[in-house]
Amino acid sequence: MKKIIKYVTITIIFIISIIILGVLYFLNLLPQKSYTAEDFSIETIKSNNDYNRNGIDDYTDIVTGARIDAKNKPKYHSAYYEGGYPPDEEGVCTDVIWRAFKNAGYSLKDMVDKDIEDNVELYPRVEGVPDKNIDFRRVPNLKVFFDRYAEALTLDPYDIEEWQPGDIVIYGEQYVHIAIISDKRNKDGVPYIIHNGGQPVREENMLVKYTLWQPITGHYRFTL
Repeated sequence: MKKIIKYVTITIIFIISIIILGVLYFLNLLPQKSYTAEDFSIETIKSNNDYNRNGIDDYTDIVTGARIDAKNKPKYHSAYYEGGYPPDEEGVCTDVIWRAFKNAGYSLKDMVDKDIEDNVELYPRVEGVPDKNIDFRRVPNLKVFFDRYAEALTLDPYDIEEWQPGDIVIYGEQYVHIAIISDKRNKDGVPYIIHNGGQPVREENMLVKYTLWQPITGHYRFTL
């Protein structure tokens, strides 16, 4: 009887350990080897623009800006801010985007606000009354903006050559989440994303995993 109890206990501990390891792996809390485009003979596309004239192309600047925000790890906090911008230590998924663009010299807020002002009827999330304190931080508004001013690309995450560093990805039929494509890739060549959903690791292997909750509904490359 004691042997049976011991065997059952060991089996239960083993199963629990496997489950815990699986959860940790899924949440990207275990060390994972990352790869680059070169590992899959994929050419990395560079932008023809260097908007802030720092000698670095826009797409690289966008990835760097998103990574800076990821390393800063702002607390996930959704709030309304006078002036529009949250403090550096706070943010949501959309704040990763304007901060990434800022690192390339762009004011995404100004661009979105101007387009809403000129074409408010195209932005149903605005409901006819623009609010510069929040409009640029709403994913549905960014979806409209990028539909108009960026190159729309494949929604298939396994079409790995078509996913490039600095691209923007949007999730959900109601456009609930947004992220920047990283220059890191997983063992299958699928790129990481840089985003803020309040998770511990902000640059992670989640491009496909996130589709378990929400489908990919937008993929863009900002070409000015």
